[in-house]
Amino acid sequence: MRIGLCLLLATTVRAATPDLFPFVLPWDDATPGITDLSGLTPAPAGQLGPVHTGPDGHLYVGDQRLRLFGVDQAFSADFPTHEQAEKIAGRLAKFGVNIMRFHIFDMQRYPNGLLARNGKNTRDLDPEGFDRLDYYSAQLRAKGIYTYLCLLNYRPFNAADGMPKEIETLGGPFQGRHVVGFWDATELELQKEYARNLLSHRNAYTGLTYAEDPAVAFVEINNENGLIHSWLGRTVDSLPAVFQDELRGQWNAWLRRSYGTTEALRTAWAKGAQPVGDELLTNGDFAHGTDGWTLELHDPAKATATVGDDAPAELPGARSVCVSVSALGTEYWHVRFEQFQRKFAAERGYRVTLWAKAERPAAVRVSLEQSHQPWHELGMLGTLDLTPQWQRFSLVTRATESDDDARLVFDPPMQTGRLWLAGVSLRPGGVEGLADGESLEAGSVASLPYAGIGRRSAEAITDWCRFLWETEDAYWQAMDRCLRDELKVRGLVIGTIVGCSTPNLMAKIGVIDGHAYWQHPQFPGRPWDQDNWIVHNLSMVNARGGLITELALKRVLNLPFCTTEYGEPAPNTHVSEDHLLRAAYGCLQDWDYISASRFAQRNDFDRRSIRGWFDIDQHPTSMASLLPAAAIFRRGDVAPAKQEVVASLDKATELALLPRMHAWDLGDLGARGISPETALVHRVALAVEGQTVPRDALTPDQARTTGDRFVSDTGELDWDLRQAGHGVVTVNTSRSKAVIGYGGGRRFELGGVVIAPGPTRQEGWSAITLTAMQGDLATAPAHLLITATGWVENTNMGWKNPEHSTVGRDWGTAPTLVEGIPARFELPFAANRVSAWALDERGQRREPVPCQAGADGRAALDIGAAWRTLWYEVEVK
Repeated sequence: MRIGLCLLLATTVRAATPDLFPFVLPWDDATPGITDLSGLTPAPAGQLGPVHTGPDGHLYVGDQRLRLFGVDQAFSADFPTHEQAEKIAGRLAKFGVNIMRFHIFDMQRYPNGLLARNGKNTRDLDPEGFDRLDYYSAQLRAKGIYTYLCLLNYRPFNAADGMPKEIETLGGPFQGRHVVGFWDATELELQKEYARNLLSHRNAYTGLTYAEDPAVAFVEINNENGLIHSWLGRTVDSLPAVFQDELRGQWNAWLRRSYGTTEALRTAWAKGAQPVGDELLTNGDFAHGTDGWTLELHDPAKATATVGDDAPAELPGARSVCVSVSALGTEYWHVRFEQFQRKFAAERGYRVTLWAKAERPAAVRVSLEQSHQPWHELGMLGTLDLTPQWQRFSLVTRATESDDDARLVFDPPMQTGRLWLAGVSLRPGGVEGLADGESLEAGSVASLPYAGIGRRSAEAITDWCRFLWETEDAYWQAMDRCLRDELKVRGLVIGTIVGCSTPNLMAKIGVIDGHAYWQHPQFPGRPWDQDNWIVHNLSMVNARGGLITELALKRVLNLPFCTTEYGEPAPNTHVSEDHLLRAAYGCLQDWDYISASRFAQRNDFDRRSIRGWFDIDQHPTSMASLLPAAAIFRRGDVAPAKQEVVASLDKATELALLPRMHAWDLGDLGARGISPETALVHRVALAVEGQTVPRDALTPDQARTTGDRFVSDTGELDWDLRQAGHGVVTVNTSRSKAVIGYGGGRRFELGGVVIAPGPTRQEGWSAITLTAMQGDLATAPAHLLITATGWVENTNMGWKNPEHSTVGRDWGTAPTLVEGIPARFELPFAANRVSAWALDERGQRREPVPCQAGADGRAALDIGAAWRTLWYEVEVK
């Protein structure tokens, strides 16, 4: 019944779309005209020498500042035919792209990757794959587009490479196959060998190796990976014994160098021990039913909690609670079993013991959390890996802050079914130093698994984090030396993103990178299940900075800052805000390189419809907004913020914070007291080890922001949230104007230009830009480009729910349909000097748009669905 209702709703939505029309941007278009930004890109790339860091910490070629506006590609899209390569390079240049990040070509065999076809190992690379990569990169180079090469993305190391056979039991990089290389010499050497084979390869079309080619701007060592990151994410905990034993051996060697003897170590670690105290829970044995316990539910989740006599044999006569989930929520916290009104003290240990089982394998999160805003997690106890048999669990955590109104929380898995809990106990303490039987002389001191880190003393945890930090540092430095000293790479080296490694570690490599996705696909069941996923259909304008602030807080003072993966996945119908917000605030923060993820991941470039979550090459509203975004960022239309807010994060502070960090958030300004919204007003940066906070920098307290409106200190950007749920961001510069968000029915006066968006399919939501492609927006003559984007979907898109958050595998067919956005523009020019045209899919004039004279004689233009286009040309004589 529910499925039928959803299908009826989806059919109704598709039928009632008179304002939608087909709009397909040709995959091979490099036609000159108002929509052509290729003139911004000097060609060939590298003509002034390699990309380097200037004395001011920004990117340069020669003595010229370089701003990079890019996209990335993956899989077979990295290997187009020669004919395709020529056309794609031309199209990218037209849209203002001046760098291509080659991503994920180490995962599959040619033609979907660079690995040799029919090979058994992952060491041999394919000659035809190299030929296509060579020709494509040469075509990009000729158009002024730099190349970025990733060394390790999803390479499936195997036993044929010389690794232990257990490597094949691991999944991709996030399941441990790549983290081994941080301490395993064999995998590290395999990575160096791959770097040699790729970067020493001579491109037949340029005559240069990739290492010596100045058009290769960056070489990335390891995509989204780090040892500390993998430990915090519990990946290290679950590795096979052969890898665990090797890491433990290095840990014991490190401790021997640090302490010398077991007794010295025992004395040092005993300082933070905490014995077990009295019981804190009420009715932990469920003798009184569910008294004292709460089953918290949020729509659409459904579940029950009932007490029965099913209990482990070790607890004769005991009772248990059965939590039965019959309908899932959309977030992990939509079903919670918890006990409120608990008090926790900062730095105090807390031990939870219990018995648990589930009718089928399941993972249950256990944590201490606030019962009030801001809902902080006070301590993550761990994850219970349940089976159909009763198991006893003992978990210890240390509270990160004191709170008198907190709770113990059990979060069932995001799957339907039943689980049972029995004999639940919560007691303070349970923290130990060196355990019985552990000895430095015997090399038997255990590693510290993240799942059980709370049971170790603070001194032990500090040593373990320092060991991980130094081990990870040794890996980055070894790879950096291989690239710079051995292979003589002329471009810049990136380690990985800050988030998967720490600011201090990445600062030693010299370039800071960050990745972010707004509403990344979520998978309630199996990871990357093409049938069962959610992309929440939300606009970032309501999120108080969203990804912008998330990224800005990771910047390091006086080092280039890049964001090499950034995206709003389809089928989110607000995606045209993506490039515009990134470009405008990237300028405000004075970033060096921003990139959309991704242009394409298959070389079927003439699909004429949206392929899936990430590809933008056939996504009309995303590509149309790419053009004004490129102009904003490449030209620096938005001025850098006048003032900078800087906080210190030296190595010692970073190490102290590590145990409290999250796997994908390893250190940023938020940990140093800077509110995220500060980045909407001022530049922000971290001063890492060896750096000094500038005298004229603002402190976090001086720059603290309040309220619901954030105007940049330049006055050019305004993030306005005063209408709840209907945020609007405006851009107001001499060459670029924009209204992004819920502007329908409102009038925006932007420095002599008025933009008045009309009603739309999404409560007035749209992304409207006015860009001076020649001249400026105040003086004649000038050539202007208007883009107006909103709702987008493929023909017969198979929406599965009224929220438009998933289509499963039913992405629909070509052509893609778009919404015609209504708006009025009032320009600071006499009407008789202004002519305008609706443009076709190649950006060529299709038909004139009337220009009227307003009450003050100024030119006024009305656009809308009747023109069946996303962009318009305006000529001012």
